[in-house]
Amino acid sequence: MSNILIGIDVGGTTVKIGIINEIGNILDKWEIPTNTDNQGKSILSDIWESIRNKVSLENVAGIGIGVPGFIDQDTGDVYEAVNIGWKQVELAKIMKEMSGLPVFVENDANAAVLGENWKGAGGQVKNLIAITVGTGIGGGIIANGSILNGVSGTAGEIGHITMDRDGSPCNCGRNGCLETISSATGIVRQANEKIAENPGSALANLYDEQGDLTAKDIFQLADSGDTLSKTIIEHASDVLGLAIANLAVVINPSRILIGGGVSKAGADFVNLINDAFHKFTLAKAGEVCELRLAQLGNDAGIIGAAFLVKQKLEKITF
Repeated sequence: MSNILIGIDVGGTTVKIGIINEIGNILDKWEIPTNTDNQGKSILSDIWESIRNKVSLENVAGIGIGVPGFIDQDTGDVYEAVNIGWKQVELAKIMKEMSGLPVFVENDANAAVLGENWKGAGGQVKNLIAITVGTGIGGGIIANGSILNGVSGTAGEIGHITMDRDGSPCNCGRNGCLETISSATGIVRQANEKIAENPGSALANLYDEQGDLTAKDIFQLADSGDTLSKTIIEHASDVLGLAIANLAVVINPSRILIGGGVSKAGADFVNLINDAFHKFTLAKAGEVCELRLAQLGNDAGIIGAAFLVKQKLEKITF
C-alpha cells in the first residue's frame, strides 16, 4: 500500500482535509469553507480542487471521507446529509472519478471514533463507545473491532435515544431525545424553563444582561455556586450517564469516550457523568469499563477517515 492517506471531514461550516501517513501522523492539514448553496453541489469539486492544488497523488493510497449523514456502506452513497443539503449523492463514485483513487465513506461520528481508537484515547480496544456532546449529541460504536453501522446507518445515533416520553420536541420529529436534555442546546433549554419559573435568579439576571444564554454561561454559574445552574448540570449529566449505562449493557465496551464542546466544560461534568454511569449500569458491565475524555479534538475526523482507507485496503480490525 502507498504510504500516504487523505482524510476528509465534511462539516456544516468547514471541510477539514488532512494528509496522514500510514502510522497515523498528520503531515499536513487545512480547511476550506463548506459551500452549502444549491444543495451543496460544489462541495465535492471544491474539495478536489483544494487537494489537487496541494498534494502529489503518486504516493496516495486512497481517500476517506466522513460525512454528517446516513451512508450506504456498500456503495459509499449518501442517503441524506441535512446540514450540507445533500440527498442521494453518489459520493464515493464521484470522488473516485475525480481522483482515480479508492474512496471510502463513513458517517462523521463513526470516522471520529475510528480516529480516537487509532491514535487517541481509545487505545485500539475492540469494543468502544464514543460520544460527542455539543450542539447535539452524536455517537460512534466499535464492536468486535469494527464500526457498528446497522442496516440503514442509524446505529450509534445516541442522541436520539428517548429519555423522556413526554419531553421536549427534538429536531428528529420525536420528543424527549437525549440531546433535548444533555446537549448544549438541551442545557440552554432547561435554563430558559428555569428562568420562567425563577425570574429573580442569577440565571434570569444574566439572561437580562446578555439577551440570551449559552451552555458555557450555565457551567460558569454552576462553578460559582449557583444552585439553579448546578441543578441543570446535574440533571443533564445524570440523564447522559443513564443513557450510557444502558448502552454499556448492550455493547459491553471496555472504554467510553466523551468528546465535543460540552466535554470541555471541565472535569466536574465528566465526573458527574461517570458517577451516574456507574450508579445505573449493570455491575458486570461497569466494572470492566473506563470512561475517558476524547483526546484528538477536531483532528479525530480526518485521522479516522484516513484509518478507514487503511482498514478497507488492508482489511484490518482493531
